[in-house]
Amino acid sequence: MSKAVEKTYPPLLKLPQHVGIIMDGNGRWARQRGMPRLRGHRAGVENLRRVLQAGVELGVPVVTLYAFSTENWRRPEVEVRGLMRLLAESLDKEVDELHRNGVQLRHIGDLAPLSDILKSRIQAAIELTKNNNRLVANIAFNYGGRQEITAAVRQIVREQIPPEDITEDVINAHLYTAGQPPVELIIRTSGEFRVSNFLLWQGAYAEYYISPLYWPDFDKDEFYKALQAFGQRDRRFGGVSG
Repeated sequence: MSKAVEKTYPPLLKLPQHVGIIMDGNGRWARQRGMPRLRGHRAGVENLRRVLQAGVELGVPVVTLYAFSTENWRRPEVEVRGLMRLLAESLDKEVDELHRNGVQLRHIGDLAPLSDILKSRIQAAIELTKNNNRLVANIAFNYGGRQEITAAVRQIVREQIPPEDITEDVINAHLYTAGQPPVELIIRTSGEFRVSNFLLWQGAYAEYYISPLYWPDFDKDEFYKALQAFGQRDRRFGGVSG
């Protein structure tokens, strides 16, 4: 039996150094198929590994994935419990392969409300992959942009930094993404046009790409299309074109 020929992609004009992804549409994907919402979330978790591998192959240095927001606790309790269980299962099943592929896992958000067992699994995944350098994957779990900025301000106050010394660089250094490049591209799946409290500071000048696909169907082809669209944008940062 002949092996399938791997698809090749033309070189990109410009590659964003940091891509944020709002992984939206799991529930609607499941509903279209007559399945429970949690089955859609499971399909979304399974797709996460494939998209990270695509990021490695396409040369994206940093990806931040919006997995669970600070507002998602308002969802039905059975769904929240299922999402926590899925996170634990995915850490057990996927981390070794991500590690072999050179992915460095990081967490951004507040781990405090999670169970001790789940926190220890997250920390173990971070420790295992900390020296990998092909792609940094920030998993935004129990994350919110407003919560992140509030936490940064509180830490600045604790450090008693004088008001006149508080600059954008100081605030950047107190965010979860400290030391990482600015977010240049934010992708949202499912065709929705909302920021949803995601990377409010880091994404101030990000380009947006809205994909009509639900997250479980978002694949390497669609990722490439988003990167390709980014390369065609005229980024002016408040100025004018040259």
